[in-house]
Amino acid sequence: MIHIPFNKVYSAPNELKYLTQWSKEKSNNIGKKFSKHCKEALEKHLKTSSIHITSSCTASLETAFLLLDLKSGDEVIMPSFTFSSTANSVCLRGATPVFIDIKPNTLNIDEALITKAINKNTKAIVVVHYAGIACNMNAILKIANDYGLKLIEDSAQTLGSKYFGKPLGTLSDFGAISFHHTKNIHCGEGGGLVIKNSEDFKLAEKIIDKGTNRKDFIQGTIDKYNWMTLGSSFVISDIQLSLLASQLEVLDHVTAKRVAIWNQYHKLLENLEFDGWLQRPKIEEGALINGHIYYILLQDKQKREKVVQKLLNYGIKALSHYEPLHLSAAGKRYGRTSGVLNVTENTSERLLRLPIWADMSFKAVRQVVHCLSLCLHEIEQKLMPVNIAAR
Repeated sequence: MIHIPFNKVYSAPNELKYLTQWSKEKSNNIGKKFSKHCKEALEKHLKTSSIHITSSCTASLETAFLLLDLKSGDEVIMPSFTFSSTANSVCLRGATPVFIDIKPNTLNIDEALITKAINKNTKAIVVVHYAGIACNMNAILKIANDYGLKLIEDSAQTLGSKYFGKPLGTLSDFGAISFHHTKNIHCGEGGGLVIKNSEDFKLAEKIIDKGTNRKDFIQGTIDKYNWMTLGSSFVISDIQLSLLASQLEVLDHVTAKRVAIWNQYHKLLENLEFDGWLQRPKIEEGALINGHIYYILLQDKQKREKVVQKLLNYGIKALSHYEPLHLSAAGKRYGRTSGVLNVTENTSERLLRLPIWADMSFKAVRQVVHCLSLCLHEIEQKLMPVNIAAR
């Protein structure tokens, strides 16, 4: 039997070399070296010098909302179709996440619903670029500007993606990036935070390092450091930086390989979509993808679960994704909804992520598509497929 896992972590050529260097030295100098290496690589790719490296994307989001000084009674608009960290970072400040629906084509926040959710308590909007595919940022930026709201990009999945030529995560007030081991570029666990405002950027340095001015002490500009502001332990470790440094060296290479696999899936699944068996991803105008996720939408939850099991029988692992936050126990307790979220609820039941990783062969892609087609026909048992594109 073939075996095609859902994901394989990519190993960069210099991983062992840099990890060995860290293991031998274990000094501040080696940490500074890798930190500089990572910063320069990210600045070059993101075309900005206003980025802090953190211990996780969650840490980046929490830093952003500390900078916004959210309080009890404040509200932040976001999609319900996202990871818990997006909402947790708001709730930890005592504020309320307001969940709105997504668009059925891109699965990103529906910009047409944002203004309906805005009230006197609204402080910010969070967008999530699902699967590394950009939201309609031109429209959302206009809304944020018109209403005087802060805009945060949850760019956990986007490194390598762009919107009209600009890297995602750099278009708004804050952009939170992930280097979790499930992402295209990783260091086990890690993150980045892009910050537009220069004063916020300076303050973020203290927030990330437990609210202290410890970096000034390390640089020798002060003789002792103090607690300066609210903060937490969001500093990334030197060993993570050594791994991240090697990964960032192959960012363009990894992105190109994943995009090629994504495009192969998209081409091979065209006929199945045309015949009404499934729905392929749609891309927002101006968006350039990074090949992070390839998903399909099936007819309903029951069919998805049958396909998952049948693919497993063929040795192929495919996964669903987010359960809507507004339906979760914590979402009901700490958040609220604006309007109905039918698309979110329907999409979460129908979505299936197919295997994808940088070294995946085109032969494996063809095998997944072939087995997927067999599964769908086995389930239908000669029943005519239905057109689900408009669902």
